[in-house]
Amino acid sequence: MRRVISLSAFSIVGALAAISLIGPADTQGKPEDKPRKDFGIDKRVPWTTSHVKGSPEPPSPYLLENAFPKIKFENPLELAPMPGTNRFVVAQQFGKIFTFENRRDATEKHLLLTLKQQVYSLCLHPKFSDNGYVYVTNVDPEEGKKDGIKVLRFKVKKVDPPEADPTSETLIIAWPGGGHTGGCVRFGPDGYMYVAVGDGSGIADGLETGQRIDDLHSSILRIDVDHADPGTTYGVPKDNPFVGVTGARPEIWAYGLRQPWRFSFDTATGDLWAGEVGQDLWEMVYRIEKGGNYGWSVQEGNHPFRPARKKGPTPILPPVIEHNHHEFRSLTGGYIYHGKRLPELQGAYIYGDYDTGRVWAFRYDAKAKKANDHRELTDTQLRIVAWGEGLDGEIYAVDHQGGGIHRIIPAPPPAADLPKFPRKLSETGLFTSTKDHTPAPGVIPYSVNAELWSDGAVKDRFMAIPGDGRIDYNAMTYPQPAPGAQPGWRFPDGTVMVKTFSLDLEPRNPKSRKRLETRLLVGERVAGNEDVGDQVWLGYTYLWNDDQTDAELIESKGLDKTYMIKDQKAASGSREQVWHFPSRTECTLCHTMSAKYVLGVNTLQANRDHDYGDCVANQLATFEHIGLFSKALPEPPDKLPRTVDYKDTTQDLNARARSYLHANCSHCHRKWGGGNADFQLLFALPLNETGVLNVKPAHGDLDIKDARLLVPGDADKSLVLYRMNKLGLGRMPHVASNVVDRDGVALLREWIEKMPR
Repeated sequence: MRRVISLSAFSIVGALAAISLIGPADTQGKPEDKPRKDFGIDKRVPWTTSHVKGSPEPPSPYLLENAFPKIKFENPLELAPMPGTNRFVVAQQFGKIFTFENRRDATEKHLLLTLKQQVYSLCLHPKFSDNGYVYVTNVDPEEGKKDGIKVLRFKVKKVDPPEADPTSETLIIAWPGGGHTGGCVRFGPDGYMYVAVGDGSGIADGLETGQRIDDLHSSILRIDVDHADPGTTYGVPKDNPFVGVTGARPEIWAYGLRQPWRFSFDTATGDLWAGEVGQDLWEMVYRIEKGGNYGWSVQEGNHPFRPARKKGPTPILPPVIEHNHHEFRSLTGGYIYHGKRLPELQGAYIYGDYDTGRVWAFRYDAKAKKANDHRELTDTQLRIVAWGEGLDGEIYAVDHQGGGIHRIIPAPPPAADLPKFPRKLSETGLFTSTKDHTPAPGVIPYSVNAELWSDGAVKDRFMAIPGDGRIDYNAMTYPQPAPGAQPGWRFPDGTVMVKTFSLDLEPRNPKSRKRLETRLLVGERVAGNEDVGDQVWLGYTYLWNDDQTDAELIESKGLDKTYMIKDQKAASGSREQVWHFPSRTECTLCHTMSAKYVLGVNTLQANRDHDYGDCVANQLATFEHIGLFSKALPEPPDKLPRTVDYKDTTQDLNARARSYLHANCSHCHRKWGGGNADFQLLFALPLNETGVLNVKPAHGDLDIKDARLLVPGDADKSLVLYRMNKLGLGRMPHVASNVVDRDGVALLREWIEKMPR
């Protein structure tokens, strides 16, 4: 699902420059020598030839189907069976809890309880049939509120259908709100309650509580709700690992967790399994042990995060499973399957991802302490926010956005009439002549102000919007508050962004230019609003053949290929350059929700003059003129913000350097962007608010004395520049580049050196 491929990069000038909507344009001459017009395109031509449909991947072996198709909930967050009955309990996020009969043809849901605050989790007492106790995690959305997160107990009346007594509310345990809440509650096979608590901060463990055991944050707690200690509403089991440790909270069972989102107990072994939502690059599944330390925020899974931070009192334990953000973005922990309906999955831990909708499974080898048979079961568009386990061992996925409760079923044979995904670029419907790189009618060329460095490649860019679809201008604002982050454009379903990369095999000789690849970024609209992700962008890469007549779709894992580049400085007169062709999922590291997915088609980057072949015209004015926007622009383009072409030496030096950093760094280095550093490099943010000036690095000084992120007047002590100028570990950008941008380094060096000290 959320798999995207890099878009923003170099424009191409000259023989491969702008192309008209109906065929090759006259591209002779420099743009500055061509007439300037108000609009570069007179009339929009609908794009009607798209064949970019379906999927190139083999069909999934399983599907998720709605297990109770006649019942729907509003933003459900939890599902649990009700012992002694044939009912499930469902908690909706905004305070209502329902029950319904565990029958496929069930049509009625019955209100069990209403709370004023949000509900994040619930569980029922092991002896529910006798005592009627249900436990609810109640969350006050006001961040930083003392005791804003509470585990409450209610008693259910013995009536049919069940109904809880709101006056029976009893506070069990509470902790401060703010940031990651955790909140999952479960009873273990020992009869004790286990409670997940997140790190309580929004980003990078701002409270630095991950490795501490003197507060409840970043932990899984273990408490006795049946035998309260004097003066409290719960007891602490005597065999908890930190009982008697000076300063420690004795409730803690395990710690070092950022946002443990759903944990469960294996009903066969008693093992505790937890899904962990990571921050920058990794999502984890942990087998939770007594006293276990799971590394946050010294580590993110197996990988350094803030390695200089003080470690907790017990060794850091590794995850059983890690997914990078190419595959998962918000992991939802599941269950070991012990149902009878799917015997081939018996004993497998099944889990999913909220953001991508993917479902995976593995089997755990306890002796070897490793996972086996790790594989994807299905790829969906559901927002899997929780899993539930029935009393019969069957498991169900809870769809937060769609409101359904789903079960896994074997996939039927694929239908014969399913669209075949194009394996050749010529089959996509994007070009009337692939060999000549002539776009199909309705496919619109575009360019950007500030180009992303791509190891010396030049690029052609096109935008293909189906039919008369329109762009919602500056309609994407989530997540906020995010200082300096400009709104993004929302594109119609089926939009395809196209970018062809070409490389001069003899530098600065266009006659030696060779097309390497064409990347497609395909947009799909999904249910919901933008704060839960109402769109998906899927990336596909086509490798050009040696004859330069067509390009073939590469395999999903991507590939590397070596090209020989003429180089007079090399001993043999040439050098090797490795070109990385990205996997289907790789560029989710940069094309994130916070970056508004499409990096190059937004106001800052697209507000510029474009060479349309026979004339030059402003792109925004042209897009508006042909009806691409659903509403009129708020102001004329010359009044709207823009970055600059950092190669243009007539532009202001500060604007050039900030534009370079925006294009190459800010998609990660922004709030919520995933950059593992507490600074932001957005063009619209004043430099003194970016968090780089004279700031000590969080990831070591790389053996540079008195190093800072950026030192005005001293480029050699500025790690931003140093990382740009190196290869290998520690290089920035850390993906999609194997060659240093010497011109970019020179620009940043000049900018830093000329800053007043």
